[in-house]
Amino acid sequence: MSHVRRFDHVGITVADLDTVTAFFVALGLEAEGRMFVEGEFLDTVIGIPDSRTEIVMLHAPDGGTTLELSSFVRPDHLPGSLAAPANELGLRNVAFEVDDLQAAVDHVAEYGYGLVGGIGEYERVWRMAYVRGPEGIIVSLAERLV
Repeated sequence: MSHVRRFDHVGITVADLDTVTAFFVALGLEAEGRMFVEGEFLDTVIGIPDSRTEIVMLHAPDGGTTLELSSFVRPDHLPGSLAAPANELGLRNVAFEVDDLQAAVDHVAEYGYGLVGGIGEYERVWRMAYVRGPEGIIVSLAERLV
């Protein structure tokens, strides 16, 4: 028996909610809303007493799984590894399918974000690249070739 009904969202804790939100909106995600969460529910779920966070929920144009960006008002966030390589343990990338990989890479480069490595092709089916976005977040961009 499966306990999972569907994949709901991926959450990323960030320091600068505005900058990270703008990055994902520039890629084509749409913001569903922005709100503060605090109180007994949050304290219980995350195990941090007297916490307060501001969140933004984003989704791709086709709907589906959402991306939750969260920035803690209290307590302050703990620093992460901004230059973490792809083999560091933990959540390493958020992946999106794009129509034109080169155009997407060029677009994020206009905002100052570049490739982690290069653009690779897998068995003439996919072209893919890792881009390091704000706060070191690695975003995998993939273009289906067939």
